[in-house]
Amino acid sequence: MSVFAVYDEANGVYQITSAGYGLMVAILIGVLLLASFLTKPDQKNVLGTRKLVFSAMAIALATVTSMIELFHAPMGGSITLFSMLFVTLIGYWYGLGTGLFAAIAYGLIQMMIDPYIISIPQMLVDYIFAFGALGLSGVFCNAKHGLIKGYILGIIGRYFFACLSGVIFFGMYGNDYGMSPLAYSMAYNGLYIFIEGGITIAVLFIPAVSKAMVRVKNLACQSSDRRKKKAA
Repeated sequence: MSVFAVYDEANGVYQITSAGYGLMVAILIGVLLLASFLTKPDQKNVLGTRKLVFSAMAIALATVTSMIELFHAPMGGSITLFSMLFVTLIGYWYGLGTGLFAAIAYGLIQMMIDPYIISIPQMLVDYIFAFGALGLSGVFCNAKHGLIKGYILGIIGRYFFACLSGVIFFGMYGNDYGMSPLAYSMAYNGLYIFIEGGITIAVLFIPAVSKAMVRVKNLACQSSDRRKKKAA
């Protein structure tokens, strides 16, 4: 563990080393490549490379907006400028499989730019499972109002794992507020996840935004046959 991370006794967390960052970059590249190889053309003949490009764009936007924080909680988690939305868009565009791969890749990026690690299990729950759950938006990729339904499912999934982490790894802090570990974790994580979620859903209900999201999905899922016809 000391090769990839060193323990900071003063703060009680692990600091990622250069080798650790290198390992995470390698894993991130591996996840994206695996997603590219496993994602085959579907009935609309959407190419894996197109999915990879649009997914990378969404992850980049999510990463940038995650740095625009309206509120940052002391032990991780923040209200951002719609960063969770950009991650859930990938599942909404391409389905559950691609959505999960992309969300896990985003979780790895978050672990690199804003790490708060006290143990390997906590790292997995907070960064791989919690952020990866945003890819559950793919369950509703073909449903009516699929983006809103998928977004809600994604943030509920993230909330579940964030609460699980809070109960297991940070529940002792609830004593400072006279709260049980579960109540403390639910309140702590619900504060930033559902405030951002509520603001995002309100914006998505604006007709102009809703229509724009549909157009973006059509562009992201545009088939190669359609492009050939346009070229002709």
